[in-house]
Amino acid sequence: MNRTMTKLLALGLLTLTACTAPAPESTDPATSETATPAESTPAETDTAGEQPSAELGGTLRVISHDSFTLSDGMLDQFQQETGVKVERIEAGDAGEMLNRLILTKQAPLADVVYGLDNSMLPRAQAEDLLTPYRSPALDSVPEEYRLDEDGLLNTVDYGVVALNYDRAAWDETGLPLPGTLDQLNDPEYASNLVIPSPATSSPGLAFLLATVNELGEEGAWAWWNEAETNGMKIVGGWSDAYYTEFTRAGGAYPLVLSYGSSPAAEVFFAEGYDPAKIPSESPTANLFIPGTTALQLEGVGILKGSENEAAARAFVDWMLSEKVQADIPTNMWVYPAVEGTKLDPVFALAEETDVAPFEAELTEDPQALIDAWVENVQRK
Repeated sequence: MNRTMTKLLALGLLTLTACTAPAPESTDPATSETATPAESTPAETDTAGEQPSAELGGTLRVISHDSFTLSDGMLDQFQQETGVKVERIEAGDAGEMLNRLILTKQAPLADVVYGLDNSMLPRAQAEDLLTPYRSPALDSVPEEYRLDEDGLLNTVDYGVVALNYDRAAWDETGLPLPGTLDQLNDPEYASNLVIPSPATSSPGLAFLLATVNELGEEGAWAWWNEAETNGMKIVGGWSDAYYTEFTRAGGAYPLVLSYGSSPAAEVFFAEGYDPAKIPSESPTANLFIPGTTALQLEGVGILKGSENEAAARAFVDWMLSEKVQADIPTNMWVYPAVEGTKLDPVFALAEETDVAPFEAELTEDPQALIDAWVENVQRK
């Protein structure tokens, strides 16, 4: 992504998913497969500059949200290079994953977690879930994108949470596109909108933060209640919204909460895609309404109680390596955090926007905001 976009995105505070923009469902690479042992190598130096004595090997349990996807063979390479056996644990959407980690923190499910974001880091800190490890590769991530300088979470990728619309399906409604939150919750618009729940989805939480930032809490609760009454559909996660309810997937809703990179993904996965012949537009487009967009930073970190910390550190470093960073954009449809990583030409269709900064207090205790949403919206 160019520096202009980088500066624009830096204005925003990232939320949620964590989840990613559209990509076809695929089999998880290298789940619980045993690697061919390679020569053991020491882990990278830690934040204090000390060289850990432990060598690599053994089993590494990696927990992530369901949208963590890399190209076939990528995890195999890590296993072969390190002699580490990787066990993948899929934990649903990012919010669901965080809840599971909290409930099991006395007996951790995994050694490493990927997919917590800036909206979730405060709660992870409060629950004391993470062990600091600052990867040396974090120096290649612009300062404005670093989740935590101590390495509780090392930023792997970032993206803009935004509303998407299906061009053809929207044309069939005969409606002009909405331009404000007030207009969006009118019956004719709200009944065309599907979003993932803030309680279980990182994009949903990002959207919640954006509405509260724009309208204040009382105004946001009123907006959510009116929008839901007028037909807005709330589903469990991003995948449910995009792959089931969105009209591009055969659903009934031509307006969905997704990512600014989603239109690029739609073209990439179209039959006959040719990077040398990028079309002028995608079948979907973004709808950047004030109070609906947010900047999301996702990271990787080591869980407290890890049984293989040396391998966990190596995995954190690997996620920020050149080959993995280059693999992320067209698999998870977010931007690589390491500056200078080359993007596929299709990212020219990932639209740019100025993301409004959130009030600082909104991110201090996002769980309290989720609880308030449950009380004032979900249970009403």
